[in-house]
Amino acid sequence: MENNITKVGIGVMIWKDGKVLLGKRKGSHGEGTYAFPGGHMEYMESFTDCVKRELEEECGLKIKNLRFVYVANVKIFDPKHYLHITLAADWESGEPEIREPDKCESWDWFDPEDLPTPLFPQSQVSFLAYKNGTQYYDSDDFNQVLNG
Repeated sequence: MENNITKVGIGVMIWKDGKVLLGKRKGSHGEGTYAFPGGHMEYMESFTDCVKRELEEECGLKIKNLRFVYVANVKIFDPKHYLHITLAADWESGEPEIREPDKCESWDWFDPEDLPTPLFPQSQVSFLAYKNGTQYYDSDDFNQVLNG
């Protein structure tokens, strides 16, 4: 990643039968943590198109009822800088497949009251935002949530 460029990352919290899909990351920052499917927004792409493309690339699921959860200014991976967006959706069809084995070692459905650890920072804040309705975290707020 080039320095001095802010990237847009989008994660999608997919719900099925009261559980949420998380994958164990590998090969990038956050390796060994659990995160939602998602990735980088491409030039001129809509949020919806980005999510659909990333789901096809990563796990092969179809979703419905896509909705906004929160946005954050994320600077904890210095020198990487992200505008992070989390969306929520309901599962429509498909079983999660590992389609990018260099980036994800597993996909599983988890009870939100019994989540695996450690969670990827953006996913950790996503659960809090989903519960409390906070839709915006600037970098200091984001860091404060992560540090308790």
